[in-house]
Amino acid sequence: MQSVGKDFPRIDGFAKVCGKAKYVDDFFERDMLHAKIFRSTIANGWVKRIDVSKAKAMSGVEAVITFADVPKHTFPTAGHPYSKDPKHQDVADRHLLTQRIRLYGDEIAAVIAVDELTAEKALRLIEIEYEEYTPILTAADALEEGAVEIHEGTKNIIKKTDFCLGELEEAFLESDYVFEDEFVTSMVQHCAMENHSAYSYIDENGKIVVVSSTQIPHICRRIIGQALGIPWGRARVIKPYIGGGFGSKQDVVVEPLVAFLTTVVHGRPVKLEFSREETFIASRVRHPITFKFRTGVTKDGTILARELKAISNNGSYASHGHSIVSNCLTKFRHLYSQKAIRGEATTVYTNLPAAGAMRGYGIPQVTFGLESHMEDIARELKIDPIEFRLKNSNKEGYVDPLTGISARSNGLDECIALGKKLIGWDEKKTNALKQTGSKRRGLGMACFCYKTGTYPFGLEIAGARIILNQDGSIQLQIGATEIGQGSDTIFAQMAAQTIGIPMDMVSVVSTQDTDITPFDTGSYASRQTYVSGMAVKKASEEIKMKVLNYAWGMTDIPASALTLVDGWVVYIHNGEKVMSIADVALDSYYDAVFAAPITADVTNNARTNALAFGCTFVEVEVDIPIAKVEVLAIYNVHDAGKLINPKLAHAQVHGGVSMALGYALYEQMLFDSKTGKPLNSNLLDYKLMTTLDTPEIGTAFIETYEPTGPYGNKALGEPPAISPAPAIRNAIYDATGVKLYEVPMNPQRLFEKFKSTGLL
Repeated sequence: MQSVGKDFPRIDGFAKVCGKAKYVDDFFERDMLHAKIFRSTIANGWVKRIDVSKAKAMSGVEAVITFADVPKHTFPTAGHPYSKDPKHQDVADRHLLTQRIRLYGDEIAAVIAVDELTAEKALRLIEIEYEEYTPILTAADALEEGAVEIHEGTKNIIKKTDFCLGELEEAFLESDYVFEDEFVTSMVQHCAMENHSAYSYIDENGKIVVVSSTQIPHICRRIIGQALGIPWGRARVIKPYIGGGFGSKQDVVVEPLVAFLTTVVHGRPVKLEFSREETFIASRVRHPITFKFRTGVTKDGTILARELKAISNNGSYASHGHSIVSNCLTKFRHLYSQKAIRGEATTVYTNLPAAGAMRGYGIPQVTFGLESHMEDIARELKIDPIEFRLKNSNKEGYVDPLTGISARSNGLDECIALGKKLIGWDEKKTNALKQTGSKRRGLGMACFCYKTGTYPFGLEIAGARIILNQDGSIQLQIGATEIGQGSDTIFAQMAAQTIGIPMDMVSVVSTQDTDITPFDTGSYASRQTYVSGMAVKKASEEIKMKVLNYAWGMTDIPASALTLVDGWVVYIHNGEKVMSIADVALDSYYDAVFAAPITADVTNNARTNALAFGCTFVEVEVDIPIAKVEVLAIYNVHDAGKLINPKLAHAQVHGGVSMALGYALYEQMLFDSKTGKPLNSNLLDYKLMTTLDTPEIGTAFIETYEPTGPYGNKALGEPPAISPAPAIRNAIYDATGVKLYEVPMNPQRLFEKFKSTGLL
């Protein structure tokens, strides 16, 4: 039976819908204690004095610790799996608790108590005195001469990089026109349903066990070891079901501290769970980035020269740091061609929440700028924006000169053609030529390109273990984490297809445990179906080979003459059944002479990458007097290679587009400019989209075959969130003639722009 390419319901769907799936908050240990963090009420400064005596004396309080009590080991972020090579990790700039305040809500002390209410009351008894500095909230202020250094010796710069290919200034001189634009993106929050949460205890073997909602259990273990200064093998991380991550749980946030807290109370279980407000300011956010584009083109619309300068506001701590904006520079090269190109990027510290990974890893930001810039150039040249993109886009066979990543498959042109047809581009363009009145409609489109995984910048290693049970079914264990994207179901389909058994004979162990689970660097970079999927395929092929070889020993029929189909060993040439896989499995466990249970334990070290492509087409209606945008139709079209599960693929796109719509039109974290205090760090004031705000989302695919993928597949998890924002921006421009240079494109921003341009 064919498993790959077919619609199968999610194997975790029933448990999640019926409330049977267990998340961190569903687990409970006897004598569990609860921890709460005492947070700063300034954004920049030092703790001059702290008195915790009253809190310690309170009944029900087990311990109170401050920055003076924690290990002084700094620990690297989770940006890369390497631990010692400074070229492959971002700045190690965090302690468990801090005396130097770098953001409003920074972590100064922690209370451990018998329950959450007692811990909360104890926090109010802590007395503190600050030395306060003026908060630095913008990248421009951080880079000013004489600005207070948020991290000593850095001049508020985490890192600066650049590249140049070709004779740039010569190419600009050859150009008939040179266009320059500047775009600004905003800080937004992931807003996963499940807040950051973990609990920790010391087990009977002396190991520190952390049960956490994390996307990266194996990396998390390493960082706990480094933060506490203990051998990594003395830490153990268990990941149950996760209530969403979107990148915010691709970093360690609560785990090192809660691991230390259990040592303070002699190994008793301690739980640390962020409130929604804490998650907003103390987990991770998306980087606000400023982009300056310069592009040289000929009269016929051929791009000769391109330049990008980007400054990324990383907030208070490095997290993934410069790797985000570096990724922007890389993707800046991949979509369009030119004679010469240059990129320059700078990442700076400010007194805002730390920015880290978020769905798209910098590419929604740079694509908003790039595709808006491309639209503006095409219109200035009076060239059809679609034709302008098609003329200059990189084609199949493109090889990135700096990384060696190549486009072995590229369905972008076909995606554009399909999107154009679905939106009714030509007909609607004709009808909209003579619009007047207060409500006007417009069409917009934007393209994207996205890598699959992190190679060659980061290690891409993934493990899979398969055990053939006595009844012929299999148990599949993977290090890759299911975080809601459906990867467990995809891996089950791959295993069933490769071995030759029905889907109902595959059982996937969804919980990751670093003491048991094969090593995998985690869930990020749209890598799992591509990188971890190859590990599953290799392990499945090994199981199949071992089954056929064992059947050879049982029957004296050469393995080369046999194959597996729907759980049966059959002749290759005619499909005649020889025996069931259950017969082979049972014999492998209990034969008195030849018993040898059939297993496979495989690691895949991926040294390839694949480029996914696609586009968004959108129609909007702009109500000019009230400066409101309604998305009437939107189509997100993808070249993700071969689809493993079409229904899940469409679901991925729906989720990604929904996030992108919020990013484009509504979401933005706001701060008091004088104090750095967050102004909308809750789900009432932070404007997420609701079902009433969400249009019907159209999804479509052009299936190419990616030869480096386990089944011809490549990235899909993050690409849906990339191109909707610039497509909407371009549609607003089409409707009103007004160019927007910032997201979100909310009513306030539109009103100000309409007024300044004379539309109102």
